[in-house]
Amino acid sequence: MIYKGVLIAVTDCNKSLKFYNDMFGLSLIRDNDGNMELTDNIFLQEIGYWEKFTQKNVIPRNNSSELYFEEADIDAFVKKLETLYPETEYVNRLMTHSWGQRVVRFYDPDGNLIEVGTPV
Repeated sequence: MIYKGVLIAVTDCNKSLKFYNDMFGLSLIRDNDGNMELTDNIFLQEIGYWEKFTQKNVIPRNNSSELYFEEADIDAFVKKLETLYPETEYVNRLMTHSWGQRVVRFYDPDGNLIEVGTPV
């Protein structure tokens, strides 16, 4: 068995591809009409397919998991996020944990939780 990555449900793959490319530099590897494979082992699936295949409703902002990224220049990242996506909903603005790591948590346009932190 081979672990391939994480799949997130999104309303519009093209809109999500733009967001993940703008913010994280991820690129499209494969587009299967509502199912996309991006670099760094992230997969996008449009909500309609997800709900049809699983017979379950997507619950945005469920906070049960998060995509985690590291960025050394987190101040520049946060500035870019605020500039390109000013409507972003934050779980916590840029903060510093007791162990010294600086992090920001926010939702992507579809309510998937993302954490970006400085390298530990």
